[in-house]
Amino acid sequence: MSQHDIFNRVLASLHEAMLDDAHWPATSALIDDACGIKGSALVVGKGHSQADGQIFFGRFCYHGQRYEDRERWYFDNYYPYDERVPRVAKLPDSRLVHIPDLYTEEELKTSLAYNEAFPRGSYQNGLNVRMDGPDGSHIVWTLADSTEPGGWGWAQTEMIEHLLPHIRQFVRVRQALAGVEALGASLTGLLDNTRVAVIHLDLQGRVAAANDRARGILRQGDGLFDRGGFLAAWSPADNARLKRLLAHALPTGGGQAVSGSMTVGRLPGLPRLAVHVSPVDARQMDFGTQRVAALVLALDPEFQSDIDPGLVAATLGLTPAESRVAVWLAEGKSVRDIAVATGRQADRPTGKFCPLSHQADTSQARHFAACGLGALGAVARRLFGLPALKPPSGRWT
Repeated sequence: MSQHDIFNRVLASLHEAMLDDAHWPATSALIDDACGIKGSALVVGKGHSQADGQIFFGRFCYHGQRYEDRERWYFDNYYPYDERVPRVAKLPDSRLVHIPDLYTEEELKTSLAYNEAFPRGSYQNGLNVRMDGPDGSHIVWTLADSTEPGGWGWAQTEMIEHLLPHIRQFVRVRQALAGVEALGASLTGLLDNTRVAVIHLDLQGRVAAANDRARGILRQGDGLFDRGGFLAAWSPADNARLKRLLAHALPTGGGQAVSGSMTVGRLPGLPRLAVHVSPVDARQMDFGTQRVAALVLALDPEFQSDIDPGLVAATLGLTPAESRVAVWLAEGKSVRDIAVATGRQADRPTGKFCPLSHQADTSQARHFAACGLGALGAVARRLFGLPALKPPSGRWT
């Protein structure tokens, strides 16, 4: 099999994993074979050090198998002290770096992570790369040692570099889908989602149904528009790519229908839309009088729907101040941001609000302390369907 064919197999598997991360271990196995590596760890988070770091996602995979015990073992015992972490966070986007180069000569002898954790995971001679992720996050991909007898070769690093934009797109789509509670949603249920544009295509590729957000995008020509009932992209170059994507996803092309992803340009200054096209299982194709053959999801990584604090207060029986906190939590604001906005400080050990001064509303402060951020966060997530931040062993939920 040629390198071109191997690369296309990896991409096809990545596209499947974008809608269901249960496919990620199989995708990771293909990447191991394509790049000649023993395994890899993919981590997504924010921050520039262990002190301010947040981890949203983590997967340690070897030869198609995920090792959750190794994830917990590393993050519990070595991540807080790994000298490499803040240096990786400062790496330029998409630059491959040899892992030993991220430690000083002394640290190569004394580092617990490098000398205890990395030999067990086969990372002492591996590679690290950091990519800019959505909403200011970092995508850190750690590649285990080379399986080639002579170590890292040009063909291996070239394959890795070709895969980087597709790994970034995988993360972008997974994060965006998690943010709009679209993971695992039913075909018809997706149409009710107000934070992601959902379009159903029939067997001929015509638009069969669309939710309100998708209709707004098509009506305004916001990157995508409806041309005689068929989906088209605003940019000619993007439109050509979109046509190929749709042709591969529809079952009328003669070959096997496959998923695909791309980004679509919009007006200057606006972020590109992430577009994912997926064939629909024949058992799910009936939709009223239409036959749905493909599903198109268009996601704006920066989109936030407006949330009415008054509605939150009325629905949950909260005070106006409490409802504002719930909304801020649902919108992803940090504890520190909310503390500043409410004139309070966040108590690190408990994660609860404490008043900064006697002038603060002590009754509200006591109520926040009683409820805690966790409770208000849970309320906000239940009301708005937003994802909780999970430890590395958690899923994109």
